[in-house]
Amino acid sequence: QVQLVESGGGSVQAGGSLRLSCADSRGTFLSYNIAWFRQAPGKEREFVTKITWSGSRTYYADSVKDRFTISLDNVKNTVYLQMNSLRPEDTAVYFCAASTAYDTFNPQYWGQGTQVTVSS
Repeated sequence: QVQLVESGGGSVQAGGSLRLSCADSRGTFLSYNIAWFRQAPGKEREFVTKITWSGSRTYYADSVKDRFTISLDNVKNTVYLQMNSLRPEDTAVYFCAASTAYDTFNPQYWGQGTQVTVSS
């Protein structure tokens, strides 16, 4: 079983950067693929990006492509989401999720979420 813990959220002005972290509190992702989702107030949760358990493949939503980068540190058992050129519309609670499937990512575990607020 995987227990995901996100960190790194906060408040930043438009154009700024933040780096989110997602770690398994038990020390390993156990070969799960990891994705980031976000949910803005009054909106449905939406997919942001995903990475395979090996770190060999990534995929991004069009809205964040070329601004956000997902990466995996196998030593620290942590997945990072580097967010650059942030916009007010990126404001949301960001969740990481784990799935045994990658192409059809079906979250089996969720973290508790971390708030990201971007002011104009």
